[in-house]
Amino acid sequence: MKKVFFLWIFFLSSLLFCLSGIAQQKPNKDYDSTLAKKLGADERGMKMYVLAMLKSGTATGLSQQQRDSIFAGHFKNINRLASEGKLLTAGPLEKNDQNYRGIYVFNVSTVEEGKQLVATDPAVQAKVFDFDLFLWYGTAAFMQLPEIHTHIHKYAFE
Repeated sequence: MKKVFFLWIFFLSSLLFCLSGIAQQKPNKDYDSTLAKKLGADERGMKMYVLAMLKSGTATGLSQQQRDSIFAGHFKNINRLASEGKLLTAGPLEKNDQNYRGIYVFNVSTVEEGKQLVATDPAVQAKVFDFDLFLWYGTAAFMQLPEIHTHIHKYAFE
């Protein structure tokens, strides 16, 4: 009889715990379902992306002319991917012990798609950069970053 009593107490307290979590979820008065849908947001306002961490590759002995040509292609590719809506942001990292050199955040939801996109980078093709890819669950508001950025950078990157 004691076992049954304690099982009921456990069951009821578990049920109350679960219900208290549901009761604490309050609707967001500022929620915009149209915007959420446009950005691909889930109920938390989040979505999946692919994060590429560019790191030092194996290329050595490149002339300055070769490096200049590779990096011109690298920046051209960044602009192309951004204009296609596939690349949301890119940028260099400060020197670090892991030899990470920069990041890309791709507007794709699988590592395989991210791999295909990063493989179009001339600096990756020339082995100046290698890369690690990760799935990243982040705010869907990140989708608006490229549009905002067009209004705050003073000089165009070419």
